[in-house]
Amino acid sequence: MIKSELIEFVAKKAYLTKKAAKEAVETVLEEIYRRLAKGEKVTLSGFGTFFVKKVKAKKGRKSPNDATPVVHKAHRVVRFRVSKKLKSVVK
Repeated sequence: MIKSELIEFVAKKAYLTKKAAKEAVETVLEEIYRRLAKGEKVTLSGFGTFFVKKVKAKKGRKSPNDATPVVHKAHRVVRFRVSKKLKSVVK
């Protein structure tokens, strides 16, 4: 499913215009982005939890064939933990 399909689905299911459904979906996504940018957890009951994890700086190699050492900077990444309900549906 892509974003436009989600908007169409929301419009049909909630009896909204596509414009209203698009605004609703984008508002939810913007709020999720905003909360994650602050480092907060976003939990959607029955779906899962988005959270930000800090990755430490580490040494690595440029490529498997080139032994040139490279330092990967510390950074933050978004992770997702699936809920038990979603996990059981997918099994």
